[in-house]
Amino acid sequence: MNNRYSAKYLCFSILLLTGSLFSNAADKGKAPKYGKTTIADLVLIYYGGIHRTMEWNKEQFTPYVIHQNDKGKKDWLFDGFLFTEFVDGKGHHFAHGKGTTTLARRPEWEWLMERQFEKNKGFSALDQCIGEQIKEMGNPPFRHKVVVVIPVPEKGQKDWGSLDHQIDFSRDEDRIEACKWYIDRFLDRYQKEGYKNFDLEGLYWVCEKDSGYRDILVQVGDYIRSKNLKFFWIPYWTASGFDNWKTDKFDFAYIQPNYFFKNEVNYERMDAVCAFARGTGMGLEMEFDERALAASKDCKRDRLISYIRAFEDHDVFREASIAWYQGGGTISELSRSKNPLDTEIMNRLAKIIIQRKKMKLPKK
Repeated sequence: MNNRYSAKYLCFSILLLTGSLFSNAADKGKAPKYGKTTIADLVLIYYGGIHRTMEWNKEQFTPYVIHQNDKGKKDWLFDGFLFTEFVDGKGHHFAHGKGTTTLARRPEWEWLMERQFEKNKGFSALDQCIGEQIKEMGNPPFRHKVVVVIPVPEKGQKDWGSLDHQIDFSRDEDRIEACKWYIDRFLDRYQKEGYKNFDLEGLYWVCEKDSGYRDILVQVGDYIRSKNLKFFWIPYWTASGFDNWKTDKFDFAYIQPNYFFKNEVNYERMDAVCAFARGTGMGLEMEFDERALAASKDCKRDRLISYIRAFEDHDVFREASIAWYQGGGTISELSRSKNPLDTEIMNRLAKIIIQRKKMKLPKK
């Protein structure tokens, strides 16, 4: 999550951009619209790295699959789950390298895949969780969907490993080949597992900017589409290419407002981001982490409430598909909390998500 420019400069520049976009839409006789995909509410699940505190077993998925109110009534909650990871916790990164981490190689790519298919965790646990709730509640009025990260081939890497030849990521054709290899391996394994209670909707490009990848994104996306899947992206505010998702041929993209994380970012950021998303046909990301809890030492509950207000005022909840960044497991923490302020905010969020299942989403 990044904040690179002052709020004043961003609002000025983005209003110029969205003003142009609105004008172009009006010229064509079409009002600008937020983006909608076949998933209304896609929650980010960080799973893979051994440093993660959540192992994502069946019980830990429960407050994401269903919400139970104070009277014991249960409702289905998130309809989409994005399984993502960018570090293995052992010194390698799949994107967003920081500190002493080094680029992941073929063995780390294969390791990540094995982690995703681990029994009684991740995909397996989600499938079990949904299945148990179906036995109690009956079939949901929607089909649950998952989106899954693919590792990023960093330009210039020479020690990734070999396929039928030594792979050199200085060559774009090798970068594309490695992605295709991973996609094929993943899909073969996914089919063999035979999950019953959700469908694979697409693959996710974890790097939040497109610089360094523009030469391969279209080819990778075309290959994903050839498998009847979608290519998803969530760039951060002002990231390289954040307004370029259609040219990069992503099938759907959400924009990160990055308002929650730094107190110096003014509320006008939310107005600008909502206008930008509507003008470019993007979805939006709701963002919070454990600091949304009322007892947090660095409490940012008020900033989460500001997201809710902005999304209400700008009709985001009514019209747009939303990705939900919630840190490592904040939905779970809010659901378990005995603090009435946490219960209040969790109930408010759950009510919004439950009502949004009535959205008229595009067919697959």
